[in-house]
Amino acid sequence: MSDHEHAHGEAGAPASEAECADFLERIVYFLDNELDEADCADVRVHLDTCNPCLEKYDLQRTVKQVVARSCAEAAPADLRARVLMRVREVQVRISEG
Repeated sequence: MSDHEHAHGEAGAPASEAECADFLERIVYFLDNELDEADCADVRVHLDTCNPCLEKYDLQRTVKQVVARSCAEAAPADLRARVLMRVREVQVRISEG
């Protein structure tokens, strides 16, 4: 039994891989709040009935949160200084080479 046999489309019928692919594409927009209310409702219903898609949604949401948090953090001053020193060393080698 494939993962998609557990998913349900309209009227309880199994969702096809094409349907799931469509929803997975829409999940990116759903996460960014870029869908209208009707599309949001469709995505929510699909996620409630399709565990494989829900797992992929959870993974994408987690990655998005980690990236957002990482972008907000600043590197410690000593690390920034060491990286800048290495960049300058490489620039000197390139210009001398």
